[in-house]
Amino acid sequence: MKRIAFSSLITVLMAGVGWAKVDLVTLPSRDTVQLTIYNSTDMTLVRESRALTLKDGANALQFSWANTLIDPTSLEMLPKANADTIDIAELVYPPRVRNLGLWNIESGVSGKVPVEITYLTSGLSWRAFYMGTLTEDEKTMRLRGYVVVTNNSGEDYENAQTRLIVGQVHILDQIAELARRQYPYGRPGVAPVPQRMPAVAAPAPPQMEMVKELAVGFDALALRPKEIAKEGLSEYFLYTIEGTETIPNGWSKRLQSFDIEAVPVVNLYKYEQERYGPGVVRFLSFKNDQEHKLGQTPIPGGMLKVYRGVGQEGHLSYTGQSSFKYIPVDEDVELNLGTVADIVVEPKLMDFKTENYRFDTRGSISGWDEIHTFEVEVKNTRDINVKVEIQRNFGTQYWDIRNSGDFGQFEKVDLDTVKYTLDLQPRSSQTFEYVVRTYHGVRQQDWRPASR
Repeated sequence: MKRIAFSSLITVLMAGVGWAKVDLVTLPSRDTVQLTIYNSTDMTLVRESRALTLKDGANALQFSWANTLIDPTSLEMLPKANADTIDIAELVYPPRVRNLGLWNIESGVSGKVPVEITYLTSGLSWRAFYMGTLTEDEKTMRLRGYVVVTNNSGEDYENAQTRLIVGQVHILDQIAELARRQYPYGRPGVAPVPQRMPAVAAPAPPQMEMVKELAVGFDALALRPKEIAKEGLSEYFLYTIEGTETIPNGWSKRLQSFDIEAVPVVNLYKYEQERYGPGVVRFLSFKNDQEHKLGQTPIPGGMLKVYRGVGQEGHLSYTGQSSFKYIPVDEDVELNLGTVADIVVEPKLMDFKTENYRFDTRGSISGWDEIHTFEVEVKNTRDINVKVEIQRNFGTQYWDIRNSGDFGQFEKVDLDTVKYTLDLQPRSSQTFEYVVRTYHGVRQQDWRPASR
């Protein structure tokens, strides 16, 4: 049900302000409507096209925004034909009348004239979310993107083309606050407050000009599965959902933005007790580039839920989920899918001792070495190969280490951290041992990097 009301029954109102001889225009239903919804602020630019039936001479059009979140100060109307003979003279807000404006139109032609009405409204929002389905070997993933558009604006929008803006927008006034004013420009006066609307585009409020500049263009509709066309707008990005959707007030609607098969991914399991606790954490990574069948546009931030395809019948098993921020083109993303139980890392302290004591002139200990011997067992209970990274922190930059067993690849990460990388076959385990000597007090003076 429409909540923006247009009517020709304003004789009493017009008589009260001296416009009794002006012909009234009844606004027809929309021909098209376009929504440009911003995700960084509560603001949507609405563009409507309608065909007015005008009479040669003076015409009047009533516009009511009752029960909506439309900012009446942002209203504009422009003729799309015969612009040289049609003057949209002014938009008047009658005194002591709430949520109502009156457009005065001087027309040099009779008949139907297409016009575009634009305004800002609040109450429309969108968010992105994603679904990833891994193949059984987990080397590739089908990635599907969706957006959910929610309409709490007070107005129904039928067959609307929907466009989404990613990026920060700075505005002086909140649209919702402007929409809820009792009168568009403050307290009512004794006479109508006109807003001049010439046939050529009049200067709009700065925030309206900025929004319209960011939302340029009107993409053609197509009768094929919906997709999102993307284009850059300086530091902003515009996503245009193909086709049209009806979004009633009070509803949320899920729209698919893309569906990409076989995106190459890397699965990595990490163990670092100081950071993640005693469990192993699974990470999934890919890159937003053409090599990974992406890279055409940035990817809006959202939540990714990951599943794994199981068996020939295509059953799914839930793997995990992770939220992420905006991913620029050619940037990597690594998603934390949470702690797992099917990969186990068990470090055990097998021996500890101290030696090489040094004493000061008073006989107190001024230096010593600590020797820790650890055995680390890594188990893969899954039915596929996995890669596991194990980081060990020593709490000091003065250390030496000796490794033995199946320790895989070994590297120094920073001054006090090392990393072991192991590749495990399905349902297998590996065990390795390391002995780390750390130097304390004056013994740090005896430590040499070359001794490692």
